[in-house]
Amino acid sequence: MQTFKQPLSFEEESYYLSRFHAGDTEARNLLVEYNLRLVAHIVKKYQTSSRCTEDLLSIGTIGLIKAINTYDEKKGSRLVTYASRCIENELLMRLRRERKEAREVSLYEPIGIDKEGNEISLIDIISIEDESVLHDVIISDHIQSIRNIYFKILTKREQTVLAMRYGLYDYQEQTQQAIATKLNISRSYVSRIEKKALHKLRNALSD
Repeated sequence: MQTFKQPLSFEEESYYLSRFHAGDTEARNLLVEYNLRLVAHIVKKYQTSSRCTEDLLSIGTIGLIKAINTYDEKKGSRLVTYASRCIENELLMRLRRERKEAREVSLYEPIGIDKEGNEISLIDIISIEDESVLHDVIISDHIQSIRNIYFKILTKREQTVLAMRYGLYDYQEQTQQAIATKLNISRSYVSRIEKKALHKLRNALSD
């Protein structure tokens, strides 16, 4: 079991902070070492069976290092107070990023079957944010500006569906049902392909 050193006294903390501000990096390392107990205490709030404690401790320690690097005694708060906020922020940023990544993956995971026997994913039953903006981009004269992205990130079927749907590259603009008939697939499947392709383009254009 990992053990942590007891926190420094106010006088010891001030001493090492003054040394660090004078350019002594070893003093900063000692401040980190003596405040790891604080990191471990905060990490406990975010521990779950699916999260690695060592990873959380590493993330929290990054927050602690940032706190020590930017701490200003003149602002009145103790290092422990300021560091606690920095550690929390670092952990929360990572957890928000994990949730965002999880949502992006789950959008395309099957959640059921429609009346035609096709799998339905979450993206089939929710509207894509800013889809109208993407629509305007796709059917505008500026389609050449995203030509490389279009052919690089979309599958052949996604390219075909968007081209037929929005009248790109010599295709006539067509309804989802018309595309479904020509490609011998269901209309709901065309809708799913279209939404997924638009989602890919939106993410690529926003990077």
